[in-house]
Amino acid sequence: MGSKGPDQRALIEQARAAHREHRYDVAYDALRAARELGALGPEDVHRLADAAWWLGLLPECLRLTELAHRDFLATGHLDRAATQALDIGGMLAMRGEPALASAWLSRARRLLEGLPVGPAHGTLWYVDLSFALEEGRLDEAARTAEELRRLGQAHGHDEYVALGHLGQGLVLLRRGRVTEAFGQMDEAMLLVVGGQVDPEWAGHICCMIVSACLDVADLNRARLCSEAAYRWLEDFEHAVMFTGVCRAHDVDLLVIEGDWAAAERKAELVVRDLADLNVEAVAEVEYQRGECHRLRGEYNEAEVSYGRAAALGCEPQPGTALLALARGDVATAWETVCDAAARAATDPFRSARLLRALVEIGVAAGHPDAAANAAVRLRELADTFGTPGFQAWAAHCYGVVALARGDAAGALAPLVRASSDFRRMRAWCDAAAADLLLSDVHATLGDAAKAEQYRDSAVAVFHRLGMPTPTVMPRPRSELDGVLTAREAEILARVATGAANRDVAESLSISEATVRRHLANIYLKLEVRTRTAASAWAYRHGLVPEARA
Repeated sequence: MGSKGPDQRALIEQARAAHREHRYDVAYDALRAARELGALGPEDVHRLADAAWWLGLLPECLRLTELAHRDFLATGHLDRAATQALDIGGMLAMRGEPALASAWLSRARRLLEGLPVGPAHGTLWYVDLSFALEEGRLDEAARTAEELRRLGQAHGHDEYVALGHLGQGLVLLRRGRVTEAFGQMDEAMLLVVGGQVDPEWAGHICCMIVSACLDVADLNRARLCSEAAYRWLEDFEHAVMFTGVCRAHDVDLLVIEGDWAAAERKAELVVRDLADLNVEAVAEVEYQRGECHRLRGEYNEAEVSYGRAAALGCEPQPGTALLALARGDVATAWETVCDAAARAATDPFRSARLLRALVEIGVAAGHPDAAANAAVRLRELADTFGTPGFQAWAAHCYGVVALARGDAAGALAPLVRASSDFRRMRAWCDAAAADLLLSDVHATLGDAAKAEQYRDSAVAVFHRLGMPTPTVMPRPRSELDGVLTAREAEILARVATGAANRDVAESLSISEATVRRHLANIYLKLEVRTRTAASAWAYRHGLVPEARA
């Protein structure tokens, strides 16, 4: 190592102080300048790499971390070298390079073999815990979480105590013990807000807790935890990764709320800042962009966004299945959602979302028994987890199935509950969808005034959100089975209200030629020759909502 002149020593001291105070831009500039004056020791190289990471300079961070790794190896600090290897593996995994990440993880594991158990083992154990959770090995994950907590207590490293609580919480959550799970996560969060956890781990814990809330559709808790994460970030002017992940969570919540414009703005920021840092976060944001477009009736744009998500490793389900349904391709929608639900059967969080879509698509595709079975399975998950979102989804699906079977009275109570629960969660689009079904329920039960009230409420929300208003409600499948597809019924419903082909095409984001082709098929299936005769059939079979009162 070259000798340090006074200027270099001053720069290094300045950088170290700035790093302790989380002023990573100052630390980065000072250490870069010091490095030009002579070689840095491995700890200062690590500090420079760390500052680069906080500033979002991942390629430079990777190079510097590998240099620190080699320097620690050369000086015989195997535990520190292993820690650098784990850092490299984590960064490579986040940027979507799993093979290289695995190689660095294996190197870290080899370096730690035979060394006395100490803090360096904590990161490795947390990686093992994460893999165990992902693969459903919950007993192993629980044991590792407890070992992490004990390691932190024994060596005075509160970050590992916090990670132990987090790990226990994630295990309990997957087991359906939601209250205990969030109790453990609260313990981890207390250590974070108390400043007892290193910033890198503190940010990770905040993000993981918000993700857990979203997994179980506890939206209001997710908002509160997200606010806590942003308060923690106030002490970090430069935190590109964690700010980006927080914004990605915001996108999820904004899509649920129907604030499409805000969701798009935040999505752009996430893609800009995390494109080379966190592939998983960018993929999820692209999926949510697809949801924005699909719900607004922008089907071609939705397909593009779902494709981007898939290219980044995110399975775009149930979005693409629901997109196929919206386009009238019921067979593809049904096949797609069934395949996705089967593959996600062991993951309760993915299953809940897919079962919800399976109910909607199953009713439209003429599979009421399969839809009913999916609703029962979703109710079982809702009873196990008890979170507001799962409960609302299950109630809504029960109402959909009951209404599709012609049991309007049986659909009433679950749909009223779903509408109320969705409003409490600020899930306005879902609330409006429930209200539209309640309009159908009351029309069937002979209460025209309430039917109109619920429909007006739903339409107002759809207009406010900039969404196309659905015109076809689930009906007893015996009325339509084997006659019209969902898309044909949707087109005929619009035609029956007097809409011209051009208006129908614009409202459904399809071409006039496609409308004409569907109408030709409708005439053949109904054995009619005129638009008027087809419209009369639509009124007789309840396809036109206003006719049901």
